[in-house]
Amino acid sequence: MADTVELARKAMHSQQRLQHVALNVNKFVSMRFDPVLAADVASSDVISIDGMGIVWGARALGLPVKSRVTGIDLLTELLALCASEGFKPYFLGATPGVLQQAAQRVLDKHPSIAFAGLRDGYFTREQEADVVCEIRSSRADCLFIGMPTPRKEHFLASHRDALGVPFIMGVGGAFDILAGAVRRAPVRMQHLGLEWLYRVYQEPGRMWWRYAKTNTLFAGILAQAIVRRSLGMAPRASSALPPGTSQAGG
Repeated sequence: MADTVELARKAMHSQQRLQHVALNVNKFVSMRFDPVLAADVASSDVISIDGMGIVWGARALGLPVKSRVTGIDLLTELLALCASEGFKPYFLGATPGVLQQAAQRVLDKHPSIAFAGLRDGYFTREQEADVVCEIRSSRADCLFIGMPTPRKEHFLASHRDALGVPFIMGVGGAFDILAGAVRRAPVRMQHLGLEWLYRVYQEPGRMWWRYAKTNTLFAGILAQAIVRRSLGMAPRASSALPPGTSQAGG
């Protein structure tokens, strides 16, 4: 966490772009079917492990994993950094009500924060150019995008170079958590890697099929990788990655 926060701080001070991606099981599985998403993850400057499934999978394959850096915890640390060093964040995503409530709760905790701007995620493809112009004109130091995968990756693929923001980070549903609309799992469940089960408990109609599908696919991918490793075979690269793209880990 400390390393990631410091990288973000340096990017904002130097005004040199740095893109962060938090990788969980759902995104990992989706990368195999979406080349734009796969390219976005592989080309990001910092890739953090957000899900315990990725931690366990990496360790099962003998990959060195120091620690997990969850998106919501990193966002919380970076907002504290903005408050202490005067960086201006921009929130993009969620519904108007959730967005306003999230920003208000951040201000309640950090009264010194000056938001560069707020924009909900309910805009059309035709409105994207206006959104990009608003963000660029805001002179934000960091952009937190609370839009679902792969929409935010497609948005960044089209407009990343035009945004003019030093630090860019996708935060998934973190605005809902900041606003108090969604609760995080108890700490013990987080440590046990059971946050997904708590999400199903809170939103069974929406989440149970997503987790059933992605967890099953991930288990199959991991099992195949373990077999290939035990047989001394090279790992199979994702077919979604474009030729010449390297895979990064963090």
